[in-house]
Amino acid sequence: MYVIVVYDVEQKRVNRVCNYLRRHLHWVQNSAFEGELTESRLARVKAGLDRIIDPTSDSVYFYVLPDRRWVEKQVLGQVKNLTDNVI
Repeated sequence: MYVIVVYDVEQKRVNRVCNYLRRHLHWVQNSAFEGELTESRLARVKAGLDRIIDPTSDSVYFYVLPDRRWVEKQVLGQVKNLTDNVI
């Protein structure tokens, strides 16, 4: 499945959340990641983030699509990081 994750966390946890997500997904913009994950890996990502964030003040949104082909990404301005793999 294709997953887009966006988050809004307190400043003291931003680096931890960002570094954690970089291990699982592609960074595309400040506080935004995307990429392919299995259901079990998505569950592990959610569990890991649940240990990092404070649910009383932080939020993490997951947009889950069945396949990347259902995503049409349109960018205005600078592309911060390409998610396509170059071979």
